[in-house]
Amino acid sequence: MSAEWLTTRDTPFLLIEKSKYLRNIERLYSRVHALGSEVRPHLKTLRSIEAARYLLEQSDSPATVSTLAEAEAFAAAGYTNLLYAVGIAPHKLPRVAALIAKGVNLHILLDSEPQAIAVAEYSRAHNLAFSVFIEVDCDGHRGGLPPHSDELLTLARLIETSGSTLTGLLAHAGESYSCRTDDAILAAARAECTAIKTAGNRLRSQGYACPILSVGATPTAHFADNLTGISEVRAGVFTTFDLVMKNVGVCRLEDIAISVVATVIGHNREKGWVFIDAGWMALSRDRGTAAQSQDYGYGQVCSLNGNPLENLLVTTTNQEHGIITLPEASAFTVDDFPVGSRVRILPNHACATAAMHQHYQVLSEDGEGHEVWQRIVGW
Repeated sequence: MSAEWLTTRDTPFLLIEKSKYLRNIERLYSRVHALGSEVRPHLKTLRSIEAARYLLEQSDSPATVSTLAEAEAFAAAGYTNLLYAVGIAPHKLPRVAALIAKGVNLHILLDSEPQAIAVAEYSRAHNLAFSVFIEVDCDGHRGGLPPHSDELLTLARLIETSGSTLTGLLAHAGESYSCRTDDAILAAARAECTAIKTAGNRLRSQGYACPILSVGATPTAHFADNLTGISEVRAGVFTTFDLVMKNVGVCRLEDIAISVVATVIGHNREKGWVFIDAGWMALSRDRGTAAQSQDYGYGQVCSLNGNPLENLLVTTTNQEHGIITLPEASAFTVDDFPVGSRVRILPNHACATAAMHQHYQVLSEDGEGHEVWQRIVGW
């Protein structure tokens, strides 16, 4: 890698290695397709139209978003099959309706009777049919209804008697992020599929078509071994990966396609500190690796070429300062990091770090050229 712009562009900036990004996409897509399902990629990590073009082959390819701002931006770019995978707030229904009026197949998500009543009332008042998913709780991680809950039938009835459509069920194996072995991730993947199929069978036995069963989390997406009956798999951070995913066991350090390029701005020789111009405003406050087998502080330090520097971490962040602490037994000294030199930092959580930047510098596949991808902001 010898792109001159890496040494001249103002820092800090977020860097995407396109070759790794594309390889990560191919890895998951080929696996899921081989198991007879399709990927509905979650676009929340980079929130970028340019990035999504490598994930969505057609304008109606299925996609997942986490904000209505994303839905609006992707709809404006011509994408029409979007699942808003956050529980619907009633006051957001007019924005959903506006997108539907433009021909967008925007699916909404709910898991409670108050939400379903609000959707039903809006549907009747405006003679509008919504496409609705109900969230199923497969592991106690967050929201959703247990697969044996009678409330599933109550919500299905409220949705369909109002003229809307129960399009499917959604499950998210969020607890898989806490797994520490391949066997544990595999078990989480199987439990996720079992839970949503159990719920789907109950609804279908009561006459609800419920055609789509949607599962997904990056760890389980990579370890699922049987997707029979599963319509689609959602995953997001698989495109770039990060240190949390490396610790979970889903990727290697060399698979991480995202980093922050920073400049050395000073030293504290007595303490063995190297100061960089990337603080939490560039790296984020995320400490997702703190409770994992290997704590990476605020990020793994790499050379500008992307080679990890053993045992060198960003240990402290202020708003615009980061501190790399050199261990006592380190092979490096502060003199190895002269003022003005540059390093790259692999992030704990790609989604959080990407959110700190309004655009990304993208290194071309040949390692020479580059392009700029813009980030969708807001909610």
